[in-house]
Amino acid sequence: MGLDFFRDNTFLVHVVASTSSVSVATSLTHPLDSLKTLLQIAAGPSQQFSLSQVVDRVQKVSGLSGLYSGLGWSIVGNLLGLGGRFGTYEILTAYYKDGRKSNHVYIHEALLAGLTAGAVEAVVCTPFELLKHRRQVYSASYIKSSRSAVVMPKSSTLVSKLLPGYTPNVNAWNYTIGLLSTLPTNINTTHGDMLGALKQCPWLLTGSGRPPLASEVREPSKIVSLEGWNALWKGLRPAITQKCVYGGFFFSTWQFLYLAMLDWNSRDMNPPPRSIDEIDPVSPLASSLAAGFSGALAAAASHSFDTAKTRSQSIVIPKYIAMERKLLRWEAPGNWLERVAGMSPADRNIMFRGLWPRVLCCGISSFVFVGSYLLTVDYLL
Repeated sequence: MGLDFFRDNTFLVHVVASTSSVSVATSLTHPLDSLKTLLQIAAGPSQQFSLSQVVDRVQKVSGLSGLYSGLGWSIVGNLLGLGGRFGTYEILTAYYKDGRKSNHVYIHEALLAGLTAGAVEAVVCTPFELLKHRRQVYSASYIKSSRSAVVMPKSSTLVSKLLPGYTPNVNAWNYTIGLLSTLPTNINTTHGDMLGALKQCPWLLTGSGRPPLASEVREPSKIVSLEGWNALWKGLRPAITQKCVYGGFFFSTWQFLYLAMLDWNSRDMNPPPRSIDEIDPVSPLASSLAAGFSGALAAAASHSFDTAKTRSQSIVIPKYIAMERKLLRWEAPGNWLERVAGMSPADRNIMFRGLWPRVLCCGISSFVFVGSYLLTVDYLL
């Protein structure tokens, strides 16, 4: 009765298969993704942690279970992101194949469809990747129970709400008050308590002091309160570049291997097939292996942009500092490629940190996802 129900609901079969496949593949490879993220964030111009050092740090702080920090956000993001990627790809390839006699997609068409699908995926899953990265950083961070922060005297409730967790520099604040105290006394008389009114302006506090660490701002409510709603799409520019490169390489390589396997299957056919539709289909194992290889190759090609995205999402920028940058027309440093792709010139020497964990993660994840998806669909139908 159960299998008959699924055979009558083809769409439901694909939903169940894709959901279970994404969950299994993400859960299996999440420790590799955590190691990749920590290697990228911990890297610096003068110090770069090794893989064993990162594992030891996570084990000391949160145990080996810390490698699964952010798993829930990763699963939700991959469900929506992969749905957007493959859904957009299927729509575009259906448009390409419309009116053709054979069900055939050329490699350059798969490349273009993959580029567009990657952009859609980046917009959909960037907020969930931000939350995942903050959780992963928290798993390797020592959080002090009592911070050595200096509370601003007579700070208003508005400031505490707009700048949660922010550590102001009291010396810089006193210096500002000293400068304002030189104003004529009639100004204070006309405008009332001028210093008290200025304390209601949070941006006067954000120009100095240390913002909280990424590990301390990991909840959605805290991120929105301190950094604003736009912070959920922080790193969108390098994310779009990374996902476009990944999608283009993945689908074009997969289509190339798929056509090569079909050509291999047609060699022993007599008479030779007149179209691609007459060739025996590729086995699920061969298709999964091709997807795994394509995912690993695409990960290697897009890794530098992934590093730029991960490092940008690990930086906490209060929303009033971002406002000041817009008012001052602050321009990002670097050459035109770095500015367009959202890469920092200070990270040029560490762009390939965590390359092999990501190659393994994407290769294994693609293999498991495609294989489990095809097997589930074949079983239910």
